[in-house]
Amino acid sequence: MDYQLKDINDAVLHDPEAYARACDDGYQQKVVKAADLISKNMNSSPIVLLSGPSGSGKTTMALKIQEELNRRGIRAHTISLDKYFRTLNVETAPHTPDGELDYESPECLDMDLLNEHFSMLSEGREIRIPHFVFAEQRRSETKSTPLKLEKNEIAIFEGIHALNDDITQVHPEAFKLYVSARSNIRDGDKPVFKGTWMRLTRRVVRDLNFRGADAAFTLSLWANVRRGEKLYISPFKDRADYKFDSTLPYEVCVLKQYAKPLFEKIPPEIDRVDELKRILPAFEEFADMDDKYVLPNALIREFIGGGSYKY
Repeated sequence: MDYQLKDINDAVLHDPEAYARACDDGYQQKVVKAADLISKNMNSSPIVLLSGPSGSGKTTMALKIQEELNRRGIRAHTISLDKYFRTLNVETAPHTPDGELDYESPECLDMDLLNEHFSMLSEGREIRIPHFVFAEQRRSETKSTPLKLEKNEIAIFEGIHALNDDITQVHPEAFKLYVSARSNIRDGDKPVFKGTWMRLTRRVVRDLNFRGADAAFTLSLWANVRRGEKLYISPFKDRADYKFDSTLPYEVCVLKQYAKPLFEKIPPEIDRVDELKRILPAFEEFADMDDKYVLPNALIREFIGGGSYKY
């Protein structure tokens, strides 16, 4: 679904608080539908696989679904697939065409262990979820987390490769979700802000706020992130039982205050720089919206902070 710039600006200027709540309510209705479908699938499998590209809001969606299921008496556990990264071996790790380590590749994940754990959980056995030490690019040899699913419990595994055929063909009974910010914003027929720009803006703001990465670093990775999406994520999105559009129409009006100074520092030598430079003037098309109108449990709190969820 695409949105019209005039409708967004009129609503933000008229009553930003009511508009933010209406958009968040629309998002929550999608969460409720996802929870309905997951509940119906519980007799087939206690496993939920949640995939989506970078900046799509996978973590918040998983937490919101977990919250909704808990309200129904179904205890849900959310597990990041990042915990299943293999210990990095520079010689055997996948590389990009220009020789850099390819952190977007599914070969970085221990698919064999994941599939073993899915089977064990489905059979009511306990697993030990591994712990990956990102600072050292290795799996911990001592730290892990036990998990055993009882009746009325499910496990939500979220990550960019959750719908990869190496998983879904082994466990077709698992419920599969795909989330992305897929809507564009237009001024009449003219494109103003693309869904991929929305995800990049989210990621640039989040990486600075929570991951200690400046905008230049995040932007320099974007070309390879997009390459990885086209190779490793998008081809599997149609495996999903339910596709979820995480776009919030008001979010550019909020994110622009965080993102504008970051996009002013785009390194001139990076790939796709001409496209990235088009994002900065696009922010000026949107009315300003104070983040005080953004609820603590809103999706974009994952990126700007000040929210009620722990990530």
